[in-house]
Amino acid sequence: MALEEFERKELTERDKGFIRMRSIMDFGMGILWLAMGFFLIFINKFDTDLVMRFGDSTTKIFGGVCIVYGLFRVYRGYKKNYLRER
Repeated sequence: MALEEFERKELTERDKGFIRMRSIMDFGMGILWLAMGFFLIFINKFDTDLVMRFGDSTTKIFGGVCIVYGLFRVYRGYKKNYLRER
């Protein structure tokens, strides 16, 4: 099956439900990852001892990675390219 035929193919209700569920899950997980990243970057504002345990630069680097991954998850939920054949 060529890619053009696949794009013109009508989706079943099961496939539409699957796409909707994955999209909502990606948006939710993306928001959670973004929140974790912002928490780790601004951890000095909160009263935790994680900075003393792991170090300030380590938490900021990991927070940046969490933000990038969260943005990727939100983007993937927005694009909804789940049933594409490779």
